[in-house]
Amino acid sequence: METTTRTVPLRYRERMTDEQLAVYAILDEALVCHVSYVLDGEPRILPTLHARDGDTLLLHGSSGSRLGLLGREAGQEGLSVCVAVTLIDGVVLARSAFNHSVNFRSVVVHGRARLVTDVEREKAALDAFINQLVPHRADHSRPANPQELAKTAVLELSLAEAAAKVRADKTDFDDPEDMGLPHWAGVIPLKTTAGQPKPAPELTDAPVPDHVLTWRPTR
Repeated sequence: METTTRTVPLRYRERMTDEQLAVYAILDEALVCHVSYVLDGEPRILPTLHARDGDTLLLHGSSGSRLGLLGREAGQEGLSVCVAVTLIDGVVLARSAFNHSVNFRSVVVHGRARLVTDVEREKAALDAFINQLVPHRADHSRPANPQELAKTAVLELSLAEAAAKVRADKTDFDDPEDMGLPHWAGVIPLKTTAGQPKPAPELTDAPVPDHVLTWRPTR
């Protein structure tokens, strides 16, 4: 990964890192990403599924969606995109209104997304999307058939130009002049938890598999 003018933030640069493992960890934990691109001179943004294959980010779409159609039109040149994921770890409450914030981990990726045209590569990407949601799930579901593959668009994007930005717990919630104010300050931690699996209404004798029962968020 390389540091570029697009990956270096203008504010709080000390929170930024392009360290590979830090970027990978955030992408691997997130369940949804947001893809932005330009259409007819106007910005567009799309929430979608993603998965990581080494140093490549895979993006899920429909072959009939704007993203899928633009990816096909772009060919090997690729569609210029910006992809972002954000994980919120806590709400930061300060004595002053100005210093309220959130603890977060985020990644922003810049580059050109290219449509995956190889059928076997597309099948592997669909397995990766499912396993991103719940590990090992692809082994417990029917693979996509040719009609479903035709309706699906997979784009791949190099992670060469990617960076993470992290705000973690810190003790300096407020400016020195506000420390004596009679207002509570601190952090409300947030985390994603897994509830009890709810079977589909028409499910009959299939027991809840271990990969569903034991699924927990990465962090």
